[in-house]
Amino acid sequence: MKRALITGITGQDGSYLAEFLLDKPDYEVHGLVRRSSTLNRQRIDHLSHDATGAGRFSLHYADLADASCLSALLEEIQPDEVYNLGAQSHVRVSFDQPLYTADVVGLGTLRLLEAVRVLNRRRPVRFYQASSSEMFGSAPAPQGPDTPFHPRSPYAVAKLYAHWQTINYREAYGLFACSGILFNHESPRRGESFVTRKVTLAAARIKEGLQKRLVMGNLESKRDWGFAGDYVRAMWLMLQQEKPDDYIVATGETYSIHQLLEKAFQLVDLDYRDFVDFDERYVRPSEVDVLQGDATKARQVLGWEPEVDFDGLVQMMVEHDLELARREKHALAFQAG
Repeated sequence: MKRALITGITGQDGSYLAEFLLDKPDYEVHGLVRRSSTLNRQRIDHLSHDATGAGRFSLHYADLADASCLSALLEEIQPDEVYNLGAQSHVRVSFDQPLYTADVVGLGTLRLLEAVRVLNRRRPVRFYQASSSEMFGSAPAPQGPDTPFHPRSPYAVAKLYAHWQTINYREAYGLFACSGILFNHESPRRGESFVTRKVTLAAARIKEGLQKRLVMGNLESKRDWGFAGDYVRAMWLMLQQEKPDDYIVATGETYSIHQLLEKAFQLVDLDYRDFVDFDERYVRPSEVDVLQGDATKARQVLGWEPEVDFDGLVQMMVEHDLELARREKHALAFQAG
């Protein structure tokens, strides 16, 4: 039985990765959660009650800001694989909280790497680092393995620090450490403050009469959007190879925010131009115009291919959010009498 430890397990990627691993009969999954006064586990609640993962799913309190706690947790669990998905992952928020972002995203990865290095002296541990396409920043598209990094946010700079630390631990200590440079990946589990979910949820709520307007920032940005459920499969594949390496995971296709809006609102028979307002508060101090990934290496070496295209992704998210909106509308009608 393999043991996997996932930081950020309560997030979008962590929940999909936990499901993916528990679908395999030979995995125990351990998740790191931060202690707080409120629980935020709706993405993973079902895993505790799922018969397929019975007895193979555990949660542990720890924090990427606490090195001693991380070391003790790894000693207790003795994982075979560590997936570092924990982060302050909202790019716009990182401009408002740069120090916190740097500590959790950058130094948090270093603390975890050091704990893995110590454990790796006695038993082999494989480490996955969730790097980000935001590290490319203003580098010209398409961005591939030889594209120089040019981060344009505190989040991206912190991710780049973590990325290079992962490479350094691989080269300096022989650690089996991989970085997946994942381009934008979305799902119905995406947080509501992220642009894709903000758009699909607004389209659904406007359609159901629960919301009148949608306020947006820059609509010209272009992104390479894929489905998070596809991307966690690439994470696992990286740790199954004979040698550790870094890979770009992307669809290779780009769409603008305009196109995202158009597609989402068309699915509910609306024209987004009738409902969208601009607010400069949602514009980043330094923008990233185009992100488009070259995932040739992942396709050739890992045999990875995305299964959900852009249209399928947006439809999946809109249908999910329409169901949420209809439940909300029904609940409001029930309360009203």
